[in-house]
Amino acid sequence: MQSSQPTPQNLRIALFSGNYNMVKDGANQALNRLVEYLLRQGAAVRVYSPTVPNPDFAPQGDLVSAPSFSIPTRSEYRFATGMNAEVRADLEAFAPNIIHISSPDNLARAAVKWGKARGLPVAASVHTAFETYLSYYHLGFLEPVMVAWLRRLYRRCDALLVPSDGFADVLRQQRMNDDIALWTRGVDRDIFSPAARNLAWRESHGIAADDVAIGFLGRLVLEKGLGTFADAIAILQARGLAHKVLVVGEGPAREYFQRKMPDAVFVGFQGGKDLGRAVASMDILLNPSHTEAFGNVTLEAMACGVPVVGAIAAGTSNIVVDGETGLLVPPVEPTGFADALARYIEDPAMRLAHGAAGAARADAYSWDPINRVVLDKYLELVAR
Repeated sequence: MQSSQPTPQNLRIALFSGNYNMVKDGANQALNRLVEYLLRQGAAVRVYSPTVPNPDFAPQGDLVSAPSFSIPTRSEYRFATGMNAEVRADLEAFAPNIIHISSPDNLARAAVKWGKARGLPVAASVHTAFETYLSYYHLGFLEPVMVAWLRRLYRRCDALLVPSDGFADVLRQQRMNDDIALWTRGVDRDIFSPAARNLAWRESHGIAADDVAIGFLGRLVLEKGLGTFADAIAILQARGLAHKVLVVGEGPAREYFQRKMPDAVFVGFQGGKDLGRAVASMDILLNPSHTEAFGNVTLEAMACGVPVVGAIAAGTSNIVVDGETGLLVPPVEPTGFADALARYIEDPAMRLAHGAAGAARADAYSWDPINRVVLDKYLELVAR
């Protein structure tokens, strides 16, 4: 007798994203890796997202363009407005048996409504604590409104997928959903490795072999804690502690960041092996951000043998072991970050030991077993 249990080959997954490949960030790279994995397992996947003429990278799987408009203050992003007739017709023809939403926009809300009307299960992956962004734009008073708006969407879903235990705890406290599964993140060890360190590359950017290079890695946007980073560096300078600053990344706040740190080395966007080289060529990563659900840049630095000074927040605390692979500091405390950086500058042996421990810990983050968690959750939801 043939089993009625679903298999990966039975799955037809409609994935809705607010930014599938327009701008490269940790969230959409994780989604693309997931789709590549699902396709290898025999599942059918159709992706619906805003698109742009020249995206940062080619998408995995079939991508259908959804209607959207450019966000006025962040023109590199687009906001999905919902489903038009073309998207709806394509979705009907694809006939999914599960819906996956990955951003809380109008397209996702329309997808949940469409799926629920047809009795389909809906999973939501939550990649960012969006409500924390508001304080960086002087709108912190709206945070309770944002939380309530998110809750209305996520409670209509059958399960949430989150990248860290700490973030799952936050969502439980906010009463977002009762079924929250852990979908962590992986790291490509072919790119991120201590072996990628390159002293000649450092020297070409004015960073000598015996300089202590404090790195920033990520998009240059205010919500990454750029102000806190620059303030911590200013404290180190006032104390007379020798160091260099290496900034890897690009974004709309680059001019602001350069004004705050005129002596820093800005190398812009780096990709692939070039990115691994840049990260491994740091001596310390300073990641003051507390908005991420998972610190992709933190894991990449650890994989390169670089110790991390990070914020005590869901995206970092679940990866960094304080006093073993890095040092953790309460968020938005420049003096605390400066104190932690000073410990590494003054104690090279501790810096190297923590870097080596981080590289060993990063070995546990392999992509296929991580993405299998999502596939298993799909199968569970469909079986219900």
